[in-house]
Amino acid sequence: MTLAHLLQMLFSTPLLASQVSLLIASSAFLSVLLAAVGISATLSHRTAHQKVRRRAEDTWSTDQSAEATHSAASIKRGFIQLVTALGKSSTAQNPEELSRVRATLVHAGYRSPDAPTILFGIKLFLAIVLPCVYGALRPPALQNLPYLQTILLFVLCAVLGFYVPNIWVQGQVRRRKRLIVEGFPDALDLMVVCVEAGLGLEATIHRVGEEMKLSNRVLNDEFGLFDLEMRAGQSRVNALRNLARRTDLEDVRSFVALLVQTDRFGTSIAQALRVHADAMRTRRHQRAEEIANKIPVKLLFPLIFFLLPSLFVVIVGPGIIRIVRILIPIMNNQ
Repeated sequence: MTLAHLLQMLFSTPLLASQVSLLIASSAFLSVLLAAVGISATLSHRTAHQKVRRRAEDTWSTDQSAEATHSAASIKRGFIQLVTALGKSSTAQNPEELSRVRATLVHAGYRSPDAPTILFGIKLFLAIVLPCVYGALRPPALQNLPYLQTILLFVLCAVLGFYVPNIWVQGQVRRRKRLIVEGFPDALDLMVVCVEAGLGLEATIHRVGEEMKLSNRVLNDEFGLFDLEMRAGQSRVNALRNLARRTDLEDVRSFVALLVQTDRFGTSIAQALRVHADAMRTRRHQRAEEIANKIPVKLLFPLIFFLLPSLFVVIVGPGIIRIVRILIPIMNNQ
């Protein structure tokens, strides 16, 4: 008996047909249910495995980063100790020069008492290391130089290593001054708003410093130091004058002089700040116009030496090629 005849006999009886249909439906339901349970178990096991793996990787990466941070801190600490020891033997003994160096470092943002010693140590360290590096890694083209020129190159490397830190510190001073000049008008506008809202001068400077934390970190540091000096018991005048000394900017000095005179004569701080903020905005606008007016002069030399020769080649070049190809053979034939 074939399978077709058997199925025909089963489905010809109504009772058997209903039972077979129920059995098939139950089997299909159980199959789908078991497949869903299996897929869910597999996914949950994979998720748990991924969580354990991620946790292990995070722990390993955290341990590795902590170890790397510790080693970097150890190297930095050892380098600072080395340059400090070198700086103690080469620090300027003249009090005026030492005071000038300390003031320059304060303007650059380095206020540590050991900052001058570390600077002189770095200068001496580079003056020793750079000639050694040049002697070890100099190219073959410079190995056959005469003795006198070789000595001059070693001396040049030593002088370069001794003066590079000064150049870098001056660059830091210019960068900080530029950031202060760019952000100070905005800080004055915020001060006007705070004072007119009823805050005192100390609370205003503290609030403005907190608001400038993201946009201008340098002003945030300077206003934070002013706030700390006020909390330490300094008078307002001394704290403001220290702010002017640390920044060494005409804009900040005029702001400090304005506040000192306002405090001395008892005039309105809000009105004085508003007038000064308008003047600072006008000065910033004039400074931007000055920079914009310098752009044509700065573009003149690149245009003359780089752009115009290329234009001449592109415009005049095809004509010269045509002259060479056509007129010169004609003139030779004549």
